[in-house]
Amino acid sequence: MSKICQITGKKAMVGNNVSHSKRRTKRRFNVNLFTKKFYYVEQDCWISLNISAAGLRYINKVGLDAALASAVAKGYCDWKTIKVIA
Repeated sequence: MSKICQITGKKAMVGNNVSHSKRRTKRRFNVNLFTKKFYYVEQDCWISLNISAAGLRYINKVGLDAALASAVAKGYCDWKTIKVIA
């Protein structure tokens, strides 16, 4: 499972840990990512998505169909990569 949100396209960033003496060591800022199942009414099936918390808020705001359409248009996911649960 790659650590990329399928709705917003968010992925891990790289930054620095800065100590009290200002020494810098590399670190990663990971995404708040989890796997969630949704009922996709237009296709009459369940789908599983790897989404971030911001992606979940976006789905609640505009709806699942509009969120998937915009994610495919922006290139964050493909219709082939969306996992259909039988």
